[in-house]
Amino acid sequence: MTSTAQAPKSGARAAHPEHLGHVIFIAAAAAMGGFLFGYDSSVINGAVEAIRDRYDVGSAALAQVIAIALIGCAIGAATAGRIADRIGRIRCMQIAAVLFTVSAIGSALPFALWDLAFWRVVGGFAIGMASVIGPAYIAEVAPPAYRGRLGSFQQAAIVIGIAVSQLVNWGVLNAADGDQRGKLMGLEAWQVMLGVMVVPAVLYGLLSFVIPESPRFLISVGKHERAREILTEVEGKDVDLDARVTEIEHAMKSEHKSSFKDLLGGGFFFKPIVWVGIGLSVFQQFVGINVAFYYSSTLWQSVGVDPTDSFFYSFTTSIINIVGTVIAMIFVDRIGRRPLAIIGSVGMVIGLALEAWAFSYHLVDGKLPATQGWIALIAAHIFVLFFALSWGVVVWVFLGEMFPNKIRAAALGVAAAAQWIANWAITASFPSLADWNLSATYVIYTAFAALSIPFVLKFVKETKGKTLEEMG
Repeated sequence: MTSTAQAPKSGARAAHPEHLGHVIFIAAAAAMGGFLFGYDSSVINGAVEAIRDRYDVGSAALAQVIAIALIGCAIGAATAGRIADRIGRIRCMQIAAVLFTVSAIGSALPFALWDLAFWRVVGGFAIGMASVIGPAYIAEVAPPAYRGRLGSFQQAAIVIGIAVSQLVNWGVLNAADGDQRGKLMGLEAWQVMLGVMVVPAVLYGLLSFVIPESPRFLISVGKHERAREILTEVEGKDVDLDARVTEIEHAMKSEHKSSFKDLLGGGFFFKPIVWVGIGLSVFQQFVGINVAFYYSSTLWQSVGVDPTDSFFYSFTTSIINIVGTVIAMIFVDRIGRRPLAIIGSVGMVIGLALEAWAFSYHLVDGKLPATQGWIALIAAHIFVLFFALSWGVVVWVFLGEMFPNKIRAAALGVAAAAQWIANWAITASFPSLADWNLSATYVIYTAFAALSIPFVLKFVKETKGKTLEEMG
């Protein structure tokens, strides 16, 4: 009997937990890794020009220091699935919390440029782990009827982390009288910006001790009674626990054996479904979204915006990011993942194209002409809004849902690693591309946003409302 046939018998698809607030707390605690992911990813935005000045490096070398964390992200993402399958999802979160903490301390107290780069790699490894374990854990504990919205917590936490990092950066900069290298508490302002991450990192570690292990992991290691208790907590008493455990066992018979080899097949190395996951990850990054979060302060300063104002615009962009994410959370289970992705792609094309047009004008006295300057600023917010209400959320939801059980952990790891490699390519190339031709750089991002539309229409299947056991 297939898991698809068993699903209706357990009642899982219609499960409604008695204590939804408890399930929400579990998902939110797990998504704290997403908060750290967002915070650690974008806090560097406030330190870019200070690092350039302190270590006297050019655009290419600076880009490598900023982007090197993404190599750690790729490694962390590629290995997190296997680590989680061996020692559990909760232990994986705790390892990530420790790495986030030591990375924050090391990044705040570097004695050389290479030392700063090393701690960024450590933080990157933690981000990569969080990028995989968060959506996977939430998908495994969430009732199917709520999984899209709870899965959105990961992206919501990421964008809140981004916003908080920009608010902290702006506050620290103002406390240092607008000087990124101004002294605060015996350190330069940019060091304080990086060190503040210790607080949420410790909180993430503490929260990991009060949420339950994934019932799927518990069943895979033979702890059936504990799995039943947690299934009752998160799916409700009306679910037939015997049928539910049998359903999960059936679906997971080969899941604990999943390996890189299981992803191979078809005419192009990987199975088609794995390529779709990789494609979603790559398109999510190749539209240039992280330029807005790693380099926005530098970008606005390059077209004549005052440093303090550029930090403020970075913060307002991150607020728009939160607004878009809330919109996505409201609609992801109502209209589905694919429609949101297509709507978002259309909006991103418009925003990016307007930015490309505005940046094509020559600077006058070191600034964009007033009209083009305002259009560039508004278009940047439009781009971020449409990304947030679509690709920012639906890609993480898709990656947590779309793969068959027997390859989910390994496939999610590969797709997330591809995302970090794509992120690195964009992050490492932007300073040099911007020095070459800022407008043409945005034309490239516009082209990828446009190409994402036929990709979704042709290759991506809707996953709304299905149990994980129905994915194959």
